[in-house]
Amino acid sequence: MTSRTLDIVAIGDAIVDVISTCDDAFLEQHRLPKGSMQLLTPEQADALYNAMGSARETSGGSAANTMAGVAAMGGRAAFIGQTANDQLGKIFAHDIRALGVQFDTPPADNGLPTGRCLILVTPDAQRTMNTCPGASHTLAPQALDEALIRSAQIVMLEGYLFGPEQPRRALYKAVEIAHAAGSQVAFTVSDSVVLDGRRQSLMAMIEQGGIDLLFANEDEAMVLTDAADLDGAIARLQPNIATLVITQGAAGALAVEGGKRTDVPAVQVQKVIDTTGAGDLFAAGFLAARAKGHGIDRQLLTGGIAAAEVIGHFGARPVADLAELVKL
Repeated sequence: MTSRTLDIVAIGDAIVDVISTCDDAFLEQHRLPKGSMQLLTPEQADALYNAMGSARETSGGSAANTMAGVAAMGGRAAFIGQTANDQLGKIFAHDIRALGVQFDTPPADNGLPTGRCLILVTPDAQRTMNTCPGASHTLAPQALDEALIRSAQIVMLEGYLFGPEQPRRALYKAVEIAHAAGSQVAFTVSDSVVLDGRRQSLMAMIEQGGIDLLFANEDEAMVLTDAADLDGAIARLQPNIATLVITQGAAGALAVEGGKRTDVPAVQVQKVIDTTGAGDLFAAGFLAARAKGHGIDRQLLTGGIAAAEVIGHFGARPVADLAELVKL
């Protein structure tokens, strides 16, 4: 029997978040659709970075944010992702390890820089994400630490890696390793842009039993299934997903597990400052509670508490004592 020394290991983009504030006029000037996520070339990233105001740099990436949240709640977390042997790569590694997340993926030397995400936050707390994936989208199957994957109760896959071919092959391999070891596979869609040209491939993976737990928001679920409404999306996904989790922003979240639907309201916050990382921290709370053996209601509630904490301040990482807030 495989020894479970970890609660969760995540595989995703190893990127550095560069977070700055701006007004709507700045977004319009640079033709950036508000609240969207777009991919940039290194040259485009340099130009936008030079135009931005003062910024804060932290290790980022959707799944990495989730693992930071899991560690903050007392969970045993590890992360697999590709950096480069450069300054941003060193920042990423130092920062995520300092948060208590195991990270041992060797840096690549393929000429591409460590990925970065330039996040622009407007006064209404909307974040516009501009990502230059760099080395993170070169994660190869042979870079996976198979023993690490086998040691986790849950293996979480980040949707942003499902687009490019090489990291997608790494995700397929991770599914095989995890299921052979009896681990659960969780997948977070991450963003509707992930589904461009890959919707059928992801649905095939779901229908073949590759995913045990799926995180998506309402829009992502409907785009993924080509459904006209949320109920239609749930009906399409439910037969092939043991645990389906749909986040609904201010309306809360729901889960369908064992044929039963559970809805929870959003946890209220005094003021929404920055929505960066809300979905990532929701997944962190949900998975941390799941790894501890709590039921679906508690998993959803813990996700809501973690998401509420992160949207109440600037940045995608918790600043309050999450372990004390959630009391797992």
